Amino acid sequence: MATLQLLTDCPNPAIGLRPCGGRSSPSTRHYHYRSSQTRIVPRASNNQQQTQPLSLNRRQVIAETVTGSLALLLIGGFEKKAKSEDTLSEWERVYLPIDPGVVLLDIAFVPEDPSHGFLLGTRQTILETKDGGNTWAPRSIPSAEDEDFNYRFNSISFKGNEGWIVGKPAILLYTSDAGESWDRIPLSNQLPGDIVYIKATGEKSAEMVTDEGAIYVTSNRGYNWRAAVQETVSATLNRTVSSGISGASYYTGTFNNVNRSPDGSYVAVSSRGNFYLTWEPGQPFWQPHNRAVARRIQNMGWRADGGLWLLVRGGGLYLSKGTGITEEFEEIPVQSRGFGILDVGYRSQDEAWAAGGSGILLRTTNGGKTWSRDKAADNIAANLYSVK
Repeated sequence: MATLQLLTDCPNPAIGLRPCGGRSSPSTRHYHYRSSQTRIVPRASNNQQQTQPLSLNRRQVIAETVTGSLALLLIGGFEKKAKSEDTLSEWERVYLPIDPGVVLLDIAFVPEDPSHGFLLGTRQTILETKDGGNTWAPRSIPSAEDEDFNYRFNSISFKGNEGWIVGKPAILLYTSDAGESWDRIPLSNQLPGDIVYIKATGEKSAEMVTDEGAIYVTSNRGYNWRAAVQETVSATLNRTVSSGISGASYYTGTFNNVNRSPDGSYVAVSSRGNFYLTWEPGQPFWQPHNRAVARRIQNMGWRADGGLWLLVRGGGLYLSKGTGITEEFEEIPVQSRGFGILDVGYRSQDEAWAAGGSGILLRTTNGGKTWSRDKAADNIAANLYSVK
């Protein structure tokens, strides 16, 4: 089954949360935090890995609270039929061994071993679990500690036992043994922009993306990379005089976020949220699109049926009409309580989760037609900023 992950922010000592497995305890269901500012990071919102859950009757959650940020991660598998809605809102705390100020950015589990996973963050943070997320331990990778850099690890991805990690300043790590050992792969210091995303696509193969729109592909363990896009987004927009895209003239910004579909297509939101861009395998350039709504775009991603979802500032959620790339969207009513929704993640064509400001957590079981609010995080005065 697919896994769920939520990332939030909150200025408190590092803690974690996971479901109680049906037990009800007041001490595990109420939390009192102070709010903090939202962090938006580029990230793939849909995890299509098919793994068997460690335990079919438990949903595991880890939350990370630090100075300026908290990460709440749902990582357990769901039963085919949930026993009750109440089970979703029962949590207990799990503490994480990280320093104050660390921001967690991505998580991934080994497909062949769903109990074995890695958690990435700033300040060269890598945590490892071998019990499905119940406990985490700091992981040291010597090849990433040879220089006087304090790396920010942005993205991790596994395909079978092969895994990839990318970070800033430019660093690429590769494993062929499910993360028992990691090798550092040299990268050019002339890469346009910062590497914000990597996807394992096959044996010794991967795709990585920078925040300026460069996409690189390798099929030989990262020794050689081929550019899939002929120029950066800035160059494309400025060369074509924005092609009628509102707000794109003399564009010099970066992506606010970027998401990849299972078939290899990408959708990205401009740093100002005033337009979005798409790319499909084989296209030489990114294709810009005017936003379909008046409010600026917060985030975009792919539904499980191949369509798009779109979030706008102020709590609006839109779904595209039909599948594939389009500029036609319809608004879906949601109980956002006036807070912005920051991310959506689909587990199947029917089930998806949306997360946002002040602990907003929404669930759909009919493909997004209607959404119900889960109150699990209502008492966490922090922002849930990513679900995967």
